[in-house]
Amino acid sequence: MDLLDDFDRAPSDRADCYNALANGMLWLVENGATDQADDILTVPTSAYTDPARWAMEMELIFKRLPLMLALSIELPNPGDYKAMEMVGRPILLTRDKDGKAHAFLNVCTHRGSPLAETGRGNCSRFSCPYHGWSFTNDGRLMGVAEPDKFGPIDRATRNLTALPCEERAGLIFAVLTPGAPIDVEQFLGGMLDDLAHFKFETWHYVGSREIFGANWKIAYDGYLEGYHFAALHPQTILPFSLSGVNQFDGFGPHMRIGFPRTTIGDLRKVPEDQWWAREHEEYGFVRTLFPNISIALGLGVGQVAQLIPGPTPDKNRTILNYIHPHAPGNEAERAETDKAMQFLRDVTNDEDYVLGLKIQKGLESGALDSVVFGRNERGNQFFHKCVEHYLADDPAAAFPRL
Repeated sequence: MDLLDDFDRAPSDRADCYNALANGMLWLVENGATDQADDILTVPTSAYTDPARWAMEMELIFKRLPLMLALSIELPNPGDYKAMEMVGRPILLTRDKDGKAHAFLNVCTHRGSPLAETGRGNCSRFSCPYHGWSFTNDGRLMGVAEPDKFGPIDRATRNLTALPCEERAGLIFAVLTPGAPIDVEQFLGGMLDDLAHFKFETWHYVGSREIFGANWKIAYDGYLEGYHFAALHPQTILPFSLSGVNQFDGFGPHMRIGFPRTTIGDLRKVPEDQWWAREHEEYGFVRTLFPNISIALGLGVGQVAQLIPGPTPDKNRTILNYIHPHAPGNEAERAETDKAMQFLRDVTNDEDYVLGLKIQKGLESGALDSVVFGRNERGNQFFHKCVEHYLADDPAAAFPRL
C-alpha cells in the first residue's frame, strides 16, 4: 500500500500544482535533462573546516532561526515532554494541561542543574535532582525546598527560561535564544501549506535512530541531489530512483526537491489531471527545512532527519525520526515498517554518512582550496548561498535566488 493512500491530496489548486510538477519531471526524464542552475559554484573548503566560521554559523543561523525540534506526535498528550540538546543548549519541550507546547532551557533556576534527562516522558512537574525545587510543565516555579530556611524569594523571577516556541503543521519549532522573535508562518512561507496538507499531527511515531557524521553541511549536501545515486547507491536507491535527475522549488530558504522514479514513464498510462495522485509511485520529493531538516515520505515509512551540529566543525549528530500514517495493526505490518526503517537508516548511515566522514578528512588534508557544485547540483548551490546570506547578517540584503 502507498504510504499516502489514505490522504485526499487535492484541493484542486494543489492538484494543479502537482500535476504540473509531475509533468515537469517527466519532461526532464524524456529529454535527458535535469533542473539546472545558471553556472557552477565553488565553495571554499574552509566552509566545512574553519572553527571561526562554524562558530558564526551557530550564532547567526542555529541560534537565531526557528528550528524544528520535535514532531507534535512525539508529545501527543498533556504532560508529555522531550529533553534534548541542540548546539550545546539543553532543551526541554513540554505540553501543558491545555495542550500547548512550550520550549525551555532545561536548567533549574536555583543552581543550574538539568531537570530532565535526555529522552521523552510524561509528568506534570519537574523536580530538580540537586535540591528538589519543582517546576510545572508550563515553566512556573512551584516549590522551593525548605523555604523557611532558604529565605524570601520572588518565585515569579525564577521561572524556567522560556524559548520562543510555535507549533505549526504538526511540527514544534523554537528559537534557541530567549526573547528572540519567532514567526514560523513567515519563516516557512509557502512550505507551510505543503507540510500542513499531510496532517502530521495525526500520524504515528514509529521510533528513531541516531547516527553520527561529518560537518553538518557535508551531511546536508547529501539530501539535496540525486547526482550521486549511481555511484554511491547502486544496490539500494538506484533500482527505483533515477540518478542525476532532479526538480527544485524554493520557499524562502526551504526546498521541495523532486526525484523521478524509474517507473515515471507509467504516468503516460494515467490521465494527466490525475498525475498529482501518483506521488510516491512514479515520483517523490525530499522536503528540506533550512537549516537542518530533511523530510522524505515515500519509502514505506516517513523519515524526518534532524541534523544537529556537533561540538566541533568536523562532527554532526543526526536523529532519524520515523513516522507512519497509522500504527501497525499486526505483527506483519510492524515487521514491514521495521524493515523500511532499517533500510533507510542503513542507506543514510552506512553509505552517505560513512563516506561523509572520509570527505571531511579529505577536506582537512589541504588537498583542495575549494569544492565545486555543478549546474545540476542546483539545490546544493542554493543551500550554500542561503548559508552565506544568513552569515552576512544584513537584513537589507536580497535573498538568494534558487
